[in-house]
Amino acid sequence: MRIYVLGATGHIGSHLVPRLVRSGHEVVAASRGTRGPYLDDPAWAEAKRVVLDRDASDAEGTTAAQVLAERPDAVVDLVCFTPESATLLVEGLRGDVGLLAHCGSIWSHGLSTSLPMSEDDPKEPFGEYGIGKQAIEELLLAESASGGLPSTVIHPGHISGAGWPVINPVGNVDPRVWSTIARGEELVVPGDASATMHHVHADDVAQIFELALQRPEASAGEAFHAVSPRALTVRGFAAAAYGWWGHEPRLRSVPWADFQAGVGEEHATTSWEHLHRSQVCSTAKVSERLGYAPGWTSEAAAREAVAWLAAHDEAYDLPPLG
Repeated sequence: MRIYVLGATGHIGSHLVPRLVRSGHEVVAASRGTRGPYLDDPAWAEAKRVVLDRDASDAEGTTAAQVLAERPDAVVDLVCFTPESATLLVEGLRGDVGLLAHCGSIWSHGLSTSLPMSEDDPKEPFGEYGIGKQAIEELLLAESASGGLPSTVIHPGHISGAGWPVINPVGNVDPRVWSTIARGEELVVPGDASATMHHVHADDVAQIFELALQRPEASAGEAFHAVSPRALTVRGFAAAAYGWWGHEPRLRSVPWADFQAGVGEEHATTSWEHLHRSQVCSTAKVSERLGYAPGWTSEAAAREAVAWLAAHDEAYDLPPLG
C-alpha cells in the first residue's frame, strides 16, 4: 500500500515509518519539518518526506487536499486532537482512502468502573484532552458504521521509549524523582501508592498501527487499546526503578495536599491527572483480532527511556543504570 503518515517524526511515527517501509509499503512521512525522528533508521531513506503543519493546514482547510495529492491508499493520523480537525479530514478523504487509522488515548475512558477496562466499556472522560479524544472516537466509529470512510481508533497508554521523558512512578516528569531513586533516597508518594499507570513502548503502539493497516477487515469500525501486557502501581513501579540502581525501595506516603506542597503545583497536577484515573486496560481484543504481541513490559519500556535520559540529558544528572 501507499500510506500517508501525519505526524511522522513523533513518538509513534519514529517507529512506525521504518516498520511500514520494511514491510514493503510506500510511505509518505508528513511532519512540520522542524525536527527529525527520535531514532535513526536507514529505512527513513526510503520514505518520502513532506512538510505539513496541521494547525496551519486545518485553518486553511487544505489538510485533506494535501494528503490526497500524494494518492494514498491509507492514512495514519497521529496529530489530531479535536473533533473539528477530525471532521475536516474525514470529509475530505471520504471515498478516496481505504482506511483512516487515528491515534486516540486511554484517557478517553475517564475513571474506570471495572478492571481491566475493555474498549467497549461506558466512557465518561474528563479534561479537555480526554473529552476531545472520546468525541473523535465516536465520530470516526459512527463514520465507519454508516458506510463512510473506514476508520479505526488506537488508544495508547503512557508512551515510553528512548528520546523523551517518561511518566515516572509518581505520575509526572519531574527529573528529581529519578535522581532521588538513583541515589537510593526516600521518595515521597501521594496517597497509599496503589494507583496504577499503564505504560506502553512506542514501538508496540507502532506495531498495532501496522497490524490495523494490514488487516482493515478486522480493524475498520473498531477501537483498540495500545498498552503493555500489565499496568504498574506506584509502589510496584518505584520498587522496580530503585532496583535499576541496586537499591531497596524507600517510599513515604503523604496526603495529596502535602505532596503538592512539596513538588509544586505543576508536577502535582500532572501526577493527579495520571494517578486519579488509575487505569488498567485490557489487550484481549487487540491480541485476538489483530494478533498484537507486545514486545515490552511497562517496566522495560520505562527503563529504556530512563537509560536514554541518563546517557543523553544533563538535566537528569543520573548515573548509568545497573
